[in-house]
Amino acid sequence: MPMLAAPFLTLVFAFAPGSASTTSGQEIAFGIEVARKGLWSEARFRFEKAVSLDPGNAEALNNLAIALEQQGAFGDARAAYEKALKLKPGNLYIQQNYDLFREADDKRNRKAKKKP
Repeated sequence: MPMLAAPFLTLVFAFAPGSASTTSGQEIAFGIEVARKGLWSEARFRFEKAVSLDPGNAEALNNLAIALEQQGAFGDARAAYEKALKLKPGNLYIQQNYDLFREADDKRNRKAKKKP
């Protein structure tokens, strides 16, 4: 399982109003807790659940993207980052995470193209 520059990525926590968002917020909080312990499968599950409860939660999508990236699901991570940025285009944490992801993903793709 590839380990990326996790210390540079920012897991984002935010509650949005409404009962579904509170439950989503609880899933995000637990996902962050397990992500900090390196339990990326559980974190991914929690962030996916948060997104299913509140599909417009950009923070949940950002965190899901980080978990996907940590598990090597780079295409899905890119899609989650891009959706999060469409929802909150001015969010600097999400933009920074996406920029770091793109830089690393571009480097991986260049290396893959160089291999015979």
